[in-house]
Amino acid sequence: MYQSNYVYEKEVPQAYCDTCQTFLADRFVTGICPVCGGATRGDQCDQCGTVLEPENLISPVCAICGKPITFKKSKHLYIAISALEKELRALVNEASGWRKNAISFTNRYLNEGVRDRALTRDLEWGIEVPRDGYEKKTIYIWAENVLGYLSASKCACEEQGADFEALWNRNAKHYYVHGKDNIPFHTIILPALLIANGAGWHLPDQIVSSEYMTLEGRKISTSQNYAIWVKDLVGKYDADSIRYFFLVNGPEKKDADFSWREFVNSHNGELLGAYGNFINRSLSFIVKYWDGIVPEGELNQDISRQIEELFTTTGRLIEKGACKDALSEIFDFIRKANKYFDTETPWITRTTNEKACRNTLFQCTQMIANLAVLLAPFLPFSSQKVCGWLNVQNQWKPQSVPGGYHLPKIQLLFERLDKSVIVQEEEKLKKLSET
Repeated sequence: MYQSNYVYEKEVPQAYCDTCQTFLADRFVTGICPVCGGATRGDQCDQCGTVLEPENLISPVCAICGKPITFKKSKHLYIAISALEKELRALVNEASGWRKNAISFTNRYLNEGVRDRALTRDLEWGIEVPRDGYEKKTIYIWAENVLGYLSASKCACEEQGADFEALWNRNAKHYYVHGKDNIPFHTIILPALLIANGAGWHLPDQIVSSEYMTLEGRKISTSQNYAIWVKDLVGKYDADSIRYFFLVNGPEKKDADFSWREFVNSHNGELLGAYGNFINRSLSFIVKYWDGIVPEGELNQDISRQIEELFTTTGRLIEKGACKDALSEIFDFIRKANKYFDTETPWITRTTNEKACRNTLFQCTQMIANLAVLLAPFLPFSSQKVCGWLNVQNQWKPQSVPGGYHLPKIQLLFERLDKSVIVQEEEKLKKLSET
């Protein structure tokens, strides 16, 4: 890339703090956004999404000491994104797997006028620049970060014996999953870097860019300690429960909110109340009245057809990055499965029509086996348990459990969360944000 026509040297003002006596990374410069007038960092405005340079800010100060900063002239390498505008416009115009916000944001940036971006910075830490005269400079973090997809995948391919060239050729399909504030880095900066390299690297296919998520109605702020840390969340709650909530209630198409009340209600009402309850009531019935042996039965063609269609529909939605819709389809089927169990009344037919009862339990076992596989991409840990109980393979195709199969010891798939959790976690969050 350094040898191409798209990288050039330019003398520019670099943010410098006389108090800290150091050049500052863009994100360590704060000030007023010249576009929306809101408080912002020097790399990007979180409020309006504008990609910035520190010298564009109004009243810039050092984020470390809070003192006003100065700017010192320094030579840096720049990538001529402006020279790639035609290719970038073609990329977004031909995009078929980008979310609407990605298309909208990218067109806005392009229409506002594409600006060239720095590839290097005067910082002591970071990736060294392999170029004479740049020994004391490092690669600008966003150029380094997005190109990390290329280098990290090469390392992964070498470790796993996979074909790196095949991964980055035209027949591959690449997904980039991120929040909407990172859209321009994946739809403009990354493609510009890949194109400028000239090696024909594969450009983004699917831009899976989510909206924002708030916490109990407020913006998450780690600096103000108003946040829930991942290690705390997974340390106390079922990983599949966490995954389920963020998939079903996540900000796929619009901003969303995390609240402890909704988290507990989601777990108890849907994950445990619908899915876990269907598994427990069906398999426990078999254990109690049939000594854990799956009864013989005839496969219901209508149920079989619904399962086949669900594999197809779910697969297509996953490929589109529409995980929320995919999970919604599966849980619609789970609700139908519970209704089927209620309608067939095996607790009555057990003594009045044993053949019908056996058939009902056989059908329920088949539904459970297929649900475990269908839910594996979303709820991998609980699915692994169920697949083990029923001795089915986690392969993306309809599954079956033969009559006569002996169930092992079955445990509850999910534990109910006490409502007191809501008050406890809300109080904990409040205290942390006050310290």
